Amino acid sequence: MAGGQKLDILVVEDNKELAGILCDFLRAEGYTVSAAENGEKALLLYQRYGARLVVLDIMLPKGDGFSVCESIRRDSNTPILIVSAKTHKDDKLLGLNLGADDYIEKPYDIDILLAKISGIFKRRYSLDELTDGEVCVNRSSRTVYRRSQQIEMTAKEFDLLVLLMENRGRTLSKEYIFNTVWGSDSFSEQQTLTVHIKWLRQKIEEDPKNPKRILTVWGVGYRYS
Repeated sequence: MAGGQKLDILVVEDNKELAGILCDFLRAEGYTVSAAENGEKALLLYQRYGARLVVLDIMLPKGDGFSVCESIRRDSNTPILIVSAKTHKDDKLLGLNLGADDYIEKPYDIDILLAKISGIFKRRYSLDELTDGEVCVNRSSRTVYRRSQQIEMTAKEFDLLVLLMENRGRTLSKEYIFNTVWGSDSFSEQQTLTVHIKWLRQKIEEDPKNPKRILTVWGVGYRYS
């Protein structure tokens, strides 16, 4: 993943069984995840791959969670969610004052933790990013990744993909798509849309001839499923 897309979530937890369970749940939700069992490895992974969220235990070997939080926050505004058995008020205040976005006590309810993580992603990233769990589009940087590998796209391919993903689950007519992406006064023909759909499928579908994402709705238009 070096040089590619950031990890979604870095889990820092010295209990390997607990870390494994949490990572399995997160991957099932569509996140890309890596785990570190100590503070030293956590910082190495973060420096190498980055992360869009750090789920951080406090009681760790080789550098506790507070020092990891402080190190990450020194250079980054990456969201940090502390998950710890340290429940004293002073520990919570320390974590929050060091820059953590939230502090959850162990043992935690996995559904509550997943909801908090989902909330962080929506608040922090939903304005800029669209994702179906495998394909990720960043509006600001105008980049597209599939399975952490960047996909090169033309300006019109990108605009077309954004429009389809913004309306995921809705069937859009060919006229609406064409007028939105190319403009109603464009000299291009609607056949251009068909060609661009074909190109997009070649780039983001497992089997472009049997698409699972960009579906044709015969007689109407297309739907991102």
